[in-house]
Amino acid sequence: MPDTAQRDAAPSTKGAALELYRYIWRTSRGRQMVLAGLATVTLLLDLVPLELQRRIVNGALHDRDLHVLIILALLYVAAAVAQGGTKFALNLYQASVAEHANRKLRLAAGRTMLRARQEAARDPAHRGVGISIIVSEVEAVGGFVGNATSDLVLHGGVLISVFGYLLVLQPWMGLVGLLLFGPQLLFVPLLQNAINRRTAARIQVLRSLSVDIVKEATDAEPERTAGAFGDEVKRVYALNMQIFRRKFGMNFLMNLLQHVAVAGILLVGGLFVIQGRTEIGTIVAFISGLSRINDPWGDLVNYFRDLTNAGVKFRLIAGALEGSK
Repeated sequence: MPDTAQRDAAPSTKGAALELYRYIWRTSRGRQMVLAGLATVTLLLDLVPLELQRRIVNGALHDRDLHVLIILALLYVAAAVAQGGTKFALNLYQASVAEHANRKLRLAAGRTMLRARQEAARDPAHRGVGISIIVSEVEAVGGFVGNATSDLVLHGGVLISVFGYLLVLQPWMGLVGLLLFGPQLLFVPLLQNAINRRTAARIQVLRSLSVDIVKEATDAEPERTAGAFGDEVKRVYALNMQIFRRKFGMNFLMNLLQHVAVAGILLVGGLFVIQGRTEIGTIVAFISGLSRINDPWGDLVNYFRDLTNAGVKFRLIAGALEGSK
């Protein structure tokens, strides 16, 4: 039964994601373009500190040039302020776009539920669905609408640009980092796909459970038993634990490989420094670069997890609103 539900839910996640993307493009494409522009500026500014760190260590400190050191330090602070200000504007506009989507969906749900008042009087489940949509379900969808374009551009752009910078800076060390990072490209999609299937099944069980609660509260002669209700609660618990095991296991492997990559860079970079083939500042830039890669990679994993959750909820909301007309 559990495996069947997960298999049934899996094909719907891709279709639900496409439906959500079409809705986002139809209702907020202008805002998404602005967000993409802000994200691009933010990721470009994110590269500046890497180069400044390298120049401070290899140039100013190596030559003991206080004047150059002060200039580079001030440039570093200026870059941090510019990047932080752009990120602040990006986050604020993301929140604005998300709240605009929430308002739009809540108003649509309210109008539809008011038109369906007569049906709702005959079927109390409609009231439960409408309240659930207006109060809570739109939050996941609206939140993703605010991040749909900018997060993909920002985090994906940081990954590509930082890896590109490191490969140009020192190709062999860049290849070492890429090889040590590579296994994540294999196990992360597999584990994330397993999480997505269980997330979709969990959303469907919770939606069914909420409808059943409203029906049982209003029916004179309840059709379901406490045992059936308990089975659904146990099903949600089992799905949650399956999700947690895979999610935390994936995080453990990602963090482990991050540390292995740093150890590999220190080993290979240290060998190159001893042989006179690179400079200490390059190793500093590489280690800093790897730390900058780890966060956006984890954010991209969360992005696709949120996409699944929001896509399934959007399909349920759209189906409920359409069915209530």
